[in-house]
This record gives sequence, C-alpha cells and structure tokens, in this order.
Amino acid sequence: MTDLYELTACQLIAGYRSGAFSPVEAVRSVLERVEAVNGTVNAFCRVDAEGALEAARASRERWGRGEPLGLVDGVPTSVKDLLPLRGAPTLRGSRTVDPAGGPWDQDAPSVARLREHGAVFIGKTTTPEFGWKGVTDGPLYGVSRNPYDSGRTCGGSSGGSAAAVALGAGPLSLGTDGGGSVRIPAAFCGVFGLKPTYGRVPLYPASVFGTLAHVGPMTRDAADAALMMDVISAPDWRDWSGLPPRTDGFRDELDGGVAGLRIAYSADLGGAVSVAPAVAAAVRRVADRLSELGARVEEAHPPFTDPVEAFHVLWFSGAARLVERLDPAQRELLDPGLAQIAEQGARYSALDYVRATEVRMALGHAMGGFHRTYDLLLTPTVPCTAFEAGLEAPPDAPGRRWTSWTPFTYPFNMTQQPAATLPCGTDPQGLPIGAQLVAARHADALVLRAAHALTPAGR
Repeated sequence: MTDLYELTACQLIAGYRSGAFSPVEAVRSVLERVEAVNGTVNAFCRVDAEGALEAARASRERWGRGEPLGLVDGVPTSVKDLLPLRGAPTLRGSRTVDPAGGPWDQDAPSVARLREHGAVFIGKTTTPEFGWKGVTDGPLYGVSRNPYDSGRTCGGSSGGSAAAVALGAGPLSLGTDGGGSVRIPAAFCGVFGLKPTYGRVPLYPASVFGTLAHVGPMTRDAADAALMMDVISAPDWRDWSGLPPRTDGFRDELDGGVAGLRIAYSADLGGAVSVAPAVAAAVRRVADRLSELGARVEEAHPPFTDPVEAFHVLWFSGAARLVERLDPAQRELLDPGLAQIAEQGARYSALDYVRATEVRMALGHAMGGFHRTYDLLLTPTVPCTAFEAGLEAPPDAPGRRWTSWTPFTYPFNMTQQPAATLPCGTDPQGLPIGAQLVAARHADALVLRAAHALTPAGR
C-alpha cells in the first residue's frame, strides 16, 4: 500500500473522485509526514494543522456531494514565506519584519486562486531573508537541509518548498524565482519546478527585484505543475504587468509529445561553464531520450556571454532599495551577505541601471532569434549537485556569491522566458541532478509538454 503522502495531486484528486479515500485522510497523512521530517530538514517555518484539517473536512463534504470547489479541492499545499497567505504572518525570513505588524488579511494572487479552487494550506515554507540567494539559510529560520543528505543544502531561495515536496509534505507548493529560486532547489531536491513566462502567474505585492521575480509551481512532476498552472495563472487586477488569460488549459497540451520538435542541447554554454561529470552525463541522457522520442536534437549554444555583471546591477539595486526602507536598528539584524550586496547596490548609478537594462534587452532579443530556430533549449539546471549546508557557494565555485555557480538559471529571469527543471538522475553520492528546459516567451505549455514526455511511466 502506498502512503497517501506519497501521491501526486493528480492521484489524490482521482482518489477523492472515486471515493477510495478522502481529503481528511490525505491531509492527516501529510501532517504526520511533516511532523516526522521537518525537525531534520527545516522545510516549514509555520504549520497550521488545525486549519488544514478544518479545510480538509469541508473538502470531504464537498466531494461527498459530488461538488468539488475547483481543480485542487482537498490537495495539501504549501506556500513559500515570501507570498502572503491570509491569516498567517509573512515574515519573509527576516527578523526585520514584526510578526505582530499584520494584519495579514490578504492572499497573494496565486494563493487566492488556489484557495478559490479548494486547496488545503498546510503552512509556510522557509526562505533565506527576502529570497536574496540561491540557498536557504538565514538569521530567522536557520538552515534548511537537503532531503537526500541533511548535511547538504536544499538550494534556494524556495528551498523549503522543494524539500517539502520531495519528502511528501504536500504535493503542491508555491515558490518564487528571481534568478533560479524555483529551479535551483527543485534540482537539488529531485522535484519538478517551473519558472513561467513573466506575468503568466500574477504577483502581488510587487518585488523589489522588479520584473526579474516570477511565481511558479513546485511539484513532483509536470502533470501536477500543469494542474497548478491552470489554477494560478488566472489574472488578478493587483498585478499591473500580468498577462491576459489563456484560452486553453495547460493540461490540454500535456500529451502532445516531442516528435518533430527542434531542440538545442548545450551542456556547458559553449565551454563557458565547468559542469560536474555526473551532471553532464545525466543531461546527455535526457538529450538522447528526447531523440528517441522523435525530437531533432543537436548541440547548439545560446547566443550570449555570461550577463552576470548586468544581473548583479539589477539584483543588488533591488537589495539596496529593500534595505533603504529599514531603520539602522533593523539593518543590524540582516543577513550579512544581504547587507553586503545592498551596500554594493547603493553605489550603482541610474546610468548603471539603464546600461544593465540594455544588456537585458539585447539578451532577450538574442534568445528570441534563437527560438526561431529551436523550439527548446536543454541545459543542466545547475552545474553541480548539492553542497554543504550553510554556505552561499561551494568551496570550488569561481566566486563567493551565489551567482557564481548558477549560470544556467539567472539569464532566463532576465529574458522572462519559461524554464523548468526536472529530475534526471543522481550523482555517485545519490544526490539529485536536474535538467533544464527553456522555451520562447509564452511557450510555457511547450515546456510542460516536453517535461511530461520525459516523465517515467507510472509517475
């Protein structure tokens, strides 16, 4: 017998519909799992067991009447603690946020859509302070750890969400991604993560990191992510930059396969990135599998050089604006790394920012041209597997900042393209490896379709 906490959201919905089990049984199973694992991995910073069970009982009644509220009625779901969840403090991993400050009376758009569809909220997941880096540790929540090895990082900044999904502590989680923060931890924890096209999932409140910041699903597989996207991609008036609604669902296109697609495979961005051999081999196997499924795969590299300096201007300037709002006493409470990049960001001029924006626009133009030839780009998600927990970068990284070891992720925040990571094996230490699929802007359904084609049968 499979424990209910091991089931995907799609499997749970099928079970509710058939009467094989109820949302109450599923939520109890997940809550027991959270209690068993959270002390080790620190995935959740807040758990609302009583509220979750109350919502599950209401869902059970609706399913009993044959009247589910929506697409994810009764599915255990978690929310990264950068996104407002009504009734719960959103502390953003920071000691500078007063838990009593409240009133904590609204949902973020994506949370609101999930609530409207009957999702059962288990709690809030951990984040580094204000989601500023690619690992999950900080002064408020401490260190979050990898489900496969508690001595290793779970990645970040949506590390708590990735660890929760990997461990069966709810099959659906909302993450945010400003430079890889959905994809990095999903890769390190062996789960699926999607950074949608910017604006496809509405965001409110607006991020200080501007239009680099995306909201996306973190799930076991692409089918659950498509289900989640059909819920959270509905428009919300609060997001001035949100996209109009789609005319069809993401699930409608999942089974289209990859036959005939033109796929560029870049193992190392044209020799610009040093990739661990196990990672390179695993992603090579994904390329081979795509060929077996009928795609036309060829080695080709995206037409850009590393835009890290421009990204730093944009990212560090956002951090400076964040810190600017704090009084001196609050600034003393910050993660030292966040304080450092904010200090650097405050030294940039308006011209520096405009120049970085020009780099960004040129990058987007180049990738637009690239996707006239190729439907998808396949790369590693991260060039390494999970390293020691509590570090911003592995000891052998080319730099001390998190961007020094994430060259495959942040460029596509700058271009606002959809990009997903899917698990594709493990290294000799048993640590997960992720492969990244990138498509042209607005081709989110294509990314999900290709990832679904790669999902092993039975998942």
